Amino acid sequence: MDSLIAAAARALATGDALGALKRVALREDPPALALRGIAMAQLGEHPRARELLRRAARGFGAHEELARARCVVAEAEVALAMRDLGGSPRTLAAAAAALEARDDRVNALQARLIAARRLLLLGRLDEAAEVLARFAGRALPPSLAAVAELATAELALRSLRIGPAQEALARAHDAATRARVPALLAEVVEARAAFDRPAARRLFCGGEEPLRLDAVAALLASDALVLDGCRRGLRLGDVWRPLARRPVLFALAYALAEAWPGDVERHALIAHAFRTRRPDETHRARLRVEIGRLRGLVGAVAGIEATSRGFALRPHGGREVVVLAPPIDSDQGSLLALLADGAAWSTSALALALGASQRTVQRALVELEAAGRVRSIGRARARRWLAPPLAGFTTILLLPAALALD
Repeated sequence: MDSLIAAAARALATGDALGALKRVALREDPPALALRGIAMAQLGEHPRARELLRRAARGFGAHEELARARCVVAEAEVALAMRDLGGSPRTLAAAAAALEARDDRVNALQARLIAARRLLLLGRLDEAAEVLARFAGRALPPSLAAVAELATAELALRSLRIGPAQEALARAHDAATRARVPALLAEVVEARAAFDRPAARRLFCGGEEPLRLDAVAALLASDALVLDGCRRGLRLGDVWRPLARRPVLFALAYALAEAWPGDVERHALIAHAFRTRRPDETHRARLRVEIGRLRGLVGAVAGIEATSRGFALRPHGGREVVVLAPPIDSDQGSLLALLADGAAWSTSALALALGASQRTVQRALVELEAAGRVRSIGRARARRWLAPPLAGFTTILLLPAALALD
C-alpha cells in the first residue's frame, strides 16, 4: 500500500474521517474506494458508504479474497448503522470464516461482533449472548473492546442485571479512553447516563415514587410480591408469572395489587377488567371464572381470597405487595414498557396485551417511531416492533486500518 492509503487508514482508525478523505477523495482504486466508503460512514452518509464499499469489493476481484471479505464486513457494519437488518447473516459468516482462514484475527472478531449486535437489535438475546460469550477474556484492540463491552452491557440491561451492566460499561469507558476515539467515548458516556433516568414508578396509596434502574432491580430481587406493570406479570424472587398475553387476568391482578392489603369490590373488578359500566349476571359469572384462572396461575406466590365485598390478594408468607408502573402514565408509556424487554412484538400481540384495538396501537407506534423511541423490522404481516437499543453503538469501522496497512 502507498503512503497516502496508509495515512488515510491511520486517520480513520482515530475517527478523523475528513483527514482520511483529504488523502483519497479523488482516487478510484479499490483500496481508496474502501477507505472513502468508511469515511462516508463515519460522517453519517451511509447509502453513499455502502455504494463505495460495493465498488471496492468488485474492484478487488475474486483473486483478492481477503480484501473482498474485509469490504463485506465493512458493508455489514454500514447496514447495521442504517438499521437495515434484512440481509442474510450467512454472507457475514462466510466473510468471517474467510478472514479467520487467512489469520486476520482482528477483522474476524469484528465480523463476529457485528453479528452479535445485529442479534441484539433483532431482540434475539439468547443467541446474542452465545456470540458475545466468545469475546470474554480475549485480548482485543481498544476500540473493538469498547464496542464489545457496550454490547455486553446492553444485553445485561435488557434483563436488569445492573451490576454486570455497570461493570461492562466501566470496562467500555476504559477501553474507549485508550482508543482515543471521541465518538466512541461519547457513546459510552451516554450509555452510562441511562442509570440516572427514571425506569419505572412505584405506586402506593396517595402517590408514586420514580425509580431508577438499580432501584427497580433491587425491588425485583427483594422478597416482596411485585406486580410488574412494565413487563406485565407477577414476580416473587425467581418466580415469574407472565400476564402480557392475558390482559383480563393482568387487569384483575393489577387492581387487586393496587388495593392491597384491602379488597376490591366485585363491580369495580368487572368494570376494570371487562370495561363495562353496566354489569349483569353474565359478567359476574365471567368474573368468577377469570378469578379461578388467576388463582391457578399465581397459586405458587399468592392466594386470592373472597371477601364479603369482592376479592383480596394474599401473598404467601405475609409478604408485601408492590406495584410497578411504566415511567410515563399513558398508553405510549405502556407500549414502551412492553417493548423494553428487547423482544420483537407484533402489533396484534401488543394490542392484545394492552386490551386496545390494533388501529390504536398502530397509531401510537407510528408516533413513537417518528420520535425515535421505537423501531420496526420486517414488512406487512411480518413486521415486528422493538425498543431502540439503550446504547446506539457508534459505527467505528476498524476494517480499513487493517485493509490499508497490509
